[in-house]
Amino acid sequence: MLELNATPAGNTADLIKDTTEATFMADVVDASQQVPVLVVFWSAMVPQSKQIIPMIEAEVTGARGAVKLVKANADENQAIAAQLRIQSVPTVYAFYQGQPLDGFQGALPQSQIKAFIEKTVQAAGGDMSGGLDEAIEQAEQMLDAGEVADAAQVFAAILEEDPAQPRAIAGLANAYMALGETAQAKAVLDAAPEQVAEAAEISAVRARIELTEASAGAGELDTLQAAVEAAPDDHQARFDLALAQIGAGENDAAIDSLLEIFRRDRDWNDDAARQQLFKLFDAMGPKDPATAKGRRRLSSMIFS
Repeated sequence: MLELNATPAGNTADLIKDTTEATFMADVVDASQQVPVLVVFWSAMVPQSKQIIPMIEAEVTGARGAVKLVKANADENQAIAAQLRIQSVPTVYAFYQGQPLDGFQGALPQSQIKAFIEKTVQAAGGDMSGGLDEAIEQAEQMLDAGEVADAAQVFAAILEEDPAQPRAIAGLANAYMALGETAQAKAVLDAAPEQVAEAAEISAVRARIELTEASAGAGELDTLQAAVEAAPDDHQARFDLALAQIGAGENDAAIDSLLEIFRRDRDWNDDAARQQLFKLFDAMGPKDPATAKGRRRLSSMIFS
């Protein structure tokens, strides 16, 4: 079992703190020897400076220990503000190993704050995922190697750390699929947080489940192949053949069958062939060479 070292999202005591002139050295200079420390100078007299703090806190918490935040009231810590030549608030400095790396003044949108923090962490050689990315990679390798039960345990542990990790959600669902527990795989996908429910990784597993269920009753490959050869214009027989090919893992052949239906009658059964192709492409994923090839062939037919 892998040991996950990410800082839980709810534990911010050591990630976010207020500082004073007496504790600045320990809170910023000493702490930044290990990970970058952001220092935000703010003032109660400048509402804009207080508005930015929750946005920075959210991103620091999401970085899972890769960066810390220290808040300094510029009115109460004038010596520090003067030493760092703070001319207006809010001002944010990023420190690493006791030295300022970068900074900005004024309020920024959430996306730019996130980008600033990512740049800071990368400059310090850090990992925004808190080690979860490496754990996901190893769990995916376990799954590919057939170590399904172990992979499922690691994916579950990752989701305890980060319930909205789409690769871990998809990985756990794939593990259940490999174990033949389709209902449990569906439950994992249905429980995905709303903000990641439509992520590509999750959509791919959902499409795979739908294809697996559809192909279960498609019939025997040899029988369907013979039916298509006997009646090439029997689109339903060819469609059933494609489903059986998917069930047998013959995705390239299934793409050929579905494209042939589309070539012969693109509107057949309310565009069923093209819709099934899209579902198959989603299940295979964009990295599969057959996906790119199949999409190109489909596009050439559409625009010919």
